Amino acid sequence: METEVKLTKLASCAGCGAKLGAGTLAWMLEGFQTHSDPRLIVGYDRSDDASVYVLDENTALIQTTDFFPPIVDDPFLYGRIAAVNAMSDVYAMGGEPKLALNILCAAETMPEEAIREILRGGYDAAFEAGAIITGGHTIRGAEPIYGLAVSGFVHPSRVLTNSNAQPGDVLILTKPLGVGILTTAAKAELADKATLDKIYDQMATLNKTARDIMVTYPVHSCTDVTGFSLLGHGFEMAQGSGCTLHITVADVPYHAEALEFASMGLVPAGAYRNRKYAGAGVKLCREIPLAMQDILYDPQTSGGLLFALPEKDAQACLRELQDQIPQAAIVGYVTEKEEAFICLH
Repeated sequence: METEVKLTKLASCAGCGAKLGAGTLAWMLEGFQTHSDPRLIVGYDRSDDASVYVLDENTALIQTTDFFPPIVDDPFLYGRIAAVNAMSDVYAMGGEPKLALNILCAAETMPEEAIREILRGGYDAAFEAGAIITGGHTIRGAEPIYGLAVSGFVHPSRVLTNSNAQPGDVLILTKPLGVGILTTAAKAELADKATLDKIYDQMATLNKTARDIMVTYPVHSCTDVTGFSLLGHGFEMAQGSGCTLHITVADVPYHAEALEFASMGLVPAGAYRNRKYAGAGVKLCREIPLAMQDILYDPQTSGGLLFALPEKDAQACLRELQDQIPQAAIVGYVTEKEEAFICLH
């Protein structure tokens, strides 16, 4: 849909690149008074993708929320990407999204038809996921913002967290990197249509298929790779698990066009925040070009799942994934804790 208002021009940041840095967020939440409850088995203190509350012996409630400024100009596509991104946290916990609430801030200059198209995009993604949008809240403000508050369900014994990777595990990533760099290039009107269509389609694709395949294997740990980048989210997984993640950089899927733009310096501010947060825990075990490092720190919007599973199951899982998600790849392995939390090879 063409609109008179270019949505990305109304936003100072794009997509998940607008997130506060992980280190800043941890400091802001430190020391707050809060209740404890043994049924809350995953809370914000765990730096995980969503909270998990046990309802009964067969059901746990997953809750999450995610929203951001426009990453594309098309209102429908923006709404769909934002909704897909929000529901991804539920998939990363091994669950199924079921209920959602709209969160929408409409800029004063946005026509009503554009607002309707944003909402339609969100409903479209939720319908495909099998979730129901039951309401929400809409305001006017300086910049457009859209996303969802999502509730999902999972069996308590099948909850996946980002803090249970085991030595000997293999790491699988289901979507290629470079989205933040390419959307930065798009704002500068440097990226071509074919490249943008490719990443827009990727961002608008649910992680449902990856989740459906993943949970049929004995996965130990999972996270989705979004605003904190592969290395930021990997750093949290390594810290929480008390292990070291070894990333084989040559095996990491990424968009080749992103490497060219990173070499030109078209790197979003979020990548520098991610490097500041995780960089001290990352060791370069060989020389890696700066542009490739930028891709590893690049904030992703609606990125893929990163999960750890036993080596004996990894190839079978990868084959099944690649039948439907060709760019899924084994990107590394897990060892006992070494000097650094992440080693790049």
